[in-house]
Amino acid sequence: MGDQHRVGVVGLGVISGAYLDTLRGHPAVHVTAVADLDSTRSAAIAAELRDTEAVSVERLFGGADVDTVLNLTVPAAHAEITLRAIDAGKNVFVEKPLAVTFPDGRAIVDRAAAAGVRLGCAPDTVLGTGTQTARAAIDNGLIGRPISASAVMVTPGHERWHPNPDFYYTAGGGPLLDMGPYYITALIHLLGPVRTVLGAASRLRAERVIGSGARRGQRVPVEVDTHVTGVLEHANGAFSTITTSFDGVATTAAPIEVHGETGTLAVPDPNHFDGETRLFPLGGTGWRTLPRSAGYTGAGRGIGLLDLIAADTPRAGGELALHVLETMTAVLRAADEGQRIELTTTAERPSPVPLISVDEWRRRRTPAEETEVCRDA
Repeated sequence: MGDQHRVGVVGLGVISGAYLDTLRGHPAVHVTAVADLDSTRSAAIAAELRDTEAVSVERLFGGADVDTVLNLTVPAAHAEITLRAIDAGKNVFVEKPLAVTFPDGRAIVDRAAAAGVRLGCAPDTVLGTGTQTARAAIDNGLIGRPISASAVMVTPGHERWHPNPDFYYTAGGGPLLDMGPYYITALIHLLGPVRTVLGAASRLRAERVIGSGARRGQRVPVEVDTHVTGVLEHANGAFSTITTSFDGVATTAAPIEVHGETGTLAVPDPNHFDGETRLFPLGGTGWRTLPRSAGYTGAGRGIGLLDLIAADTPRAGGELALHVLETMTAVLRAADEGQRIELTTTAERPSPVPLISVDEWRRRRTPAEETEVCRDA
């Protein structure tokens, strides 16, 4: 990585704390600037960091002291902010989803390629030991040929805890675009890219009631479907079903299960970096927990940005994020039109992450050194 890589952060909402915990004091990066619509908030965050300036978005894009923009704005602003950063010659790492429409996502990827800048996108949770250990189990043949998978996310809605949940229920929101990136990205790591999709969707209520914060009791209109089910046909012939819901109460289903000819894997929540991967082999008498065998240990949000800076080919890159975005928007379109949709994009499975602690990895300065350390881990 050479000298410290300079990062500017746009958007300082709740999720920014998790990113800054990872980046704060990291030897390879320096958060030089932060910007937010609320200047009081940006000033307070800057004061907590070392040699960090609270600036306007225009100043952050125009400054020579920012190499990469970390875009943590609300989803509806992802495309605008990311494109502006690219046009300013900055690398970008953006929170999920890449954009709220596929054409915007396509424009982002094309513009970044034309400008010669690097593009990355969350989620990076799938680089942790949970998803990566499950992937290693599949790649090592522990369940034989994969046949199918299921992914399930059921909650009663984010308005119960989020003080400003409006964007979850407007265009670009809903459970699939909000939480689907975790599950579909994990499924692509596990099974490879998606070829075609089917979809169905519904909406339980026309409005939601905010349950916390200064706006408690206020009603929020619901403009999107809040229960979405998709069937994904992967290029390797396996099928996945995904259910994301803001309308249910709870579920006992594993976040992800992968079924193969000789075994089934229970995969931990892809919204977290770690968790138990369990195997039930054909002819076995019960589940057994697999030892951690791959992935970053001790990772937090932001590891994907560090990987973007260091790796020859980023594991949380723009092409993968675009494929995930098309998969989600195609499921919603299939639900609306009642037909099977063939995707126009694909993506390579990112390279696997060997088992390595973040404390050890963060000391590496080049991809070659990282590879050497991972080989010995």
